[in-house]
Amino acid sequence: MDTTRAFLAIVLSFIILIGYQYFFVPPPPPPEQAKPTEQQTQVPALPESPAMPTVAEPAPTTLTSQQPSAIPQQAGRDIRVETDLFSALVSEAGGGIKSFKLKKYMESINGDSDFKELIKTEQAFDLPLYFSWGVVPEKAEFPVYKAEREQITVSGPTQKSSLTMKASMSSGLEITRTLLFDAESYIIRMNIDVYNASQTPLQGSPYLTLANKPFSDGNRFLFAGPAVFADGKLQEIKPDDIEEKSQVVNGNISWVAYEGNYFMTGIIPEVKEALNVKLSAVGEKVNSVLSGKADVIPVQGHASYEYKIYFGPKKLSILKSIGNDLDRIINFGWFDFVAKPTLQLLNFLYTYVHNYGVAIILVTILFKIILWPVAQKGMKSMKNMQKIQPKVQKLREKYKDDSQRLNQEMMNLYKTYKVNPLGGCLPMVLQIPVFFALYKVLLQAIELRHAPFMLWITDLSAPDRLWIGFDLPYLGGLPVLTLLMGGSMFLQQKMTPSPADPTQAKIMMFLPVIFTFMFLNFASGLVLYWFINNLLSIGQQYLINRPTTQEA
Repeated sequence: MDTTRAFLAIVLSFIILIGYQYFFVPPPPPPEQAKPTEQQTQVPALPESPAMPTVAEPAPTTLTSQQPSAIPQQAGRDIRVETDLFSALVSEAGGGIKSFKLKKYMESINGDSDFKELIKTEQAFDLPLYFSWGVVPEKAEFPVYKAEREQITVSGPTQKSSLTMKASMSSGLEITRTLLFDAESYIIRMNIDVYNASQTPLQGSPYLTLANKPFSDGNRFLFAGPAVFADGKLQEIKPDDIEEKSQVVNGNISWVAYEGNYFMTGIIPEVKEALNVKLSAVGEKVNSVLSGKADVIPVQGHASYEYKIYFGPKKLSILKSIGNDLDRIINFGWFDFVAKPTLQLLNFLYTYVHNYGVAIILVTILFKIILWPVAQKGMKSMKNMQKIQPKVQKLREKYKDDSQRLNQEMMNLYKTYKVNPLGGCLPMVLQIPVFFALYKVLLQAIELRHAPFMLWITDLSAPDRLWIGFDLPYLGGLPVLTLLMGGSMFLQQKMTPSPADPTQAKIMMFLPVIFTFMFLNFASGLVLYWFINNLLSIGQQYLINRPTTQEA
């Protein structure tokens, strides 16, 4: 067994996993380029369908498709909706959501910050929840609705209220949208009724569009873009991948959404079979068009479609209570099996200590206790390795020209003194899943967004910076906690027996510098975890070294 190679593989894998995300994750896509508005596009009429049921009319029945028209000039009103959780504007022009502000979350930690806004698109046909029937949205006639009232306020336990909007199309369709709001829920129930008031049957499919731009809460280490849960699997599609060529997802669609680090907008169809989602992007704007199977609406007939709409935080407890596998949008990657229980543990401890920084410290201590026996064994193994280091050095000098014989003699030496050459690496291996689980949790869990700890650390999801009266180049403020973390790592290294191999020793010497540099832009909550873990490791190493000191 080549100890040097094994050790290097562990250390370099650890650095590469962090460094890749730190240095090579691409920046957000460039701003959207303006394009001329398409005024009118002709759509060929659908052919007659021989399988269509006979309609009670003297003349033969012909299927027709909706014809597009230019967007009307009248803008319509903005209907204001106030609940205990959000404030929204529903536009009569197109029926989309013009504004959606979350009352429990702020744009920033500044005292004058407004509520968190989830709608970043502006044009009426680019607003989320734009609906068309029969023709794809970009070619459909633009609807102007008439709402039954101008304002809705829903407040208090179990309180609900609805908003009904109607639009008449030149094709003879009459579209009625009913939105049901709950004072204590982010879920909006939407029912769409399509009535055929024309003299001929109409054939088409329902199209519901979710148009989004980034929520301006970006972190280049995490995914932001469209997501679809289809056939029991989560699909997250990078906006860059659909900018030049759109993608279509077919199957049983549980939901389609646009997600950022901490927030999301999503559509949950009531009927999930035989649906498809077309995903496309222009610059920062992403379009997710959910379409259903084709229907034939007879003369004076109806077609109805039901959806649940979720605009809100990516909070695990809330998403689980909604069902429909909506909680699967919180994806912690490879170490999901460790991350989600860790998040639940953090939330459990927070209910008692009311400070997520303190909760992180307690979680760190608990993990250290769990891993204590393994770490103890590893540290003792490293200490034993130090004892036989003179013998190892002699073997290296004796067989410096015969690497095969050197390896054999080294293994015999390890067996004689019952030393495991990889024993010191095992604690690091076991700590990697815990580290990356916390790394994902502290970057992605909305509970830590704007969560204060103490003193200058006012946001555990942001890098730690102490304002010292002037801006430091590339940093702004002084990363005090990060420097303390690097210092504790250096002290821990000094207390740890030096590796027998000179290459290992050199790597260990530079690790505190490398980690300090990498941690500069990590969430302060993650740096706090690593700092506390280092302090606990220093204490454990002191307990192991103490008997040796007494014997000396």
